[in-house]
Amino acid sequence: MSELESDLGRSELSGRKIGWVGTGVMGLSMARRLMDAGVELAVTTRTRERAAPLEEAGARWVDRPADLMPICDAVLVMVGYPHDVEQVFLGEQGLLGPGVPPGAVRLLADMTTSSPKLARRIADVAAERGIVAIDAPVSGGDIGAREGKLSIMIGGSDAGFLAAAELFSPLARTAVHQGPAGSGQHTKMVNQILIATNMVGMCEGLRYAEKSGLDPARVLESVSVGAAGSWSIDNLAPRILRGDFEPGFFIEHFIKDLGIALAEAAELKLDLPGLELAHDLYRKAAEAGLDRKGTQALYKVVG
Repeated sequence: MSELESDLGRSELSGRKIGWVGTGVMGLSMARRLMDAGVELAVTTRTRERAAPLEEAGARWVDRPADLMPICDAVLVMVGYPHDVEQVFLGEQGLLGPGVPPGAVRLLADMTTSSPKLARRIADVAAERGIVAIDAPVSGGDIGAREGKLSIMIGGSDAGFLAAAELFSPLARTAVHQGPAGSGQHTKMVNQILIATNMVGMCEGLRYAEKSGLDPARVLESVSVGAAGSWSIDNLAPRILRGDFEPGFFIEHFIKDLGIALAEAAELKLDLPGLELAHDLYRKAAEAGLDRKGTQALYKVVG
């Protein structure tokens, strides 16, 4: 089995004791969907206030990632950067820290977009402890997180994929097992490369529509259903036209992702000029103070 389709009617998560680390724009919605599916959630995050909506809904707070291991049968992680992932999993108080006993939980899943090398390292350390760890980055933004329509890209063992399938049901429209540890992160790099150049084209196209005297909203009615159609055009172009640049996904996190993709491409001896251009433009947006805005704010520095 390599793919699952989300079906809340088939989910039998009631009473499962699941740990969650990270309550950002997407993580909070994902954790809440698990609770809505009947999970008994324990949560920790860097800033406790960010977890308040989950605590108010009945989640149990713990102080450190390591504290989740004795009380959960699986732990899911959705944080910001590779150094955060490394600390959550491998730090002194991490999920795989020195005080955690072998076989403490059934499954660890990192849903952060991170380094393929780090994913492999985590999987190896977990295996030494008798624990299955998978990398499972997601795509779909804040809307996909709220609606349970994410795409989850999974790297790890067959056993890890099968153990995660039920947990991912309330979160995802599609979850595909891409291969061994690190394969989920490599797939997410493909996803981000595709999005990056598409975002540049979308912003340039909207600028062209405006400058040529067209009504951009009417233009979208035509091009969104043709060969130029994409998720970004359907979901982010309307936000641009409304002047809504609030984050569904932060520019600063997208720059991180594109940096990982460029580093991996260099190791693969790949020259990806479109990716380099997008990375440069997003860095320009960050330098203009837009780093905590949504990726659609690229529009402000294009044209």
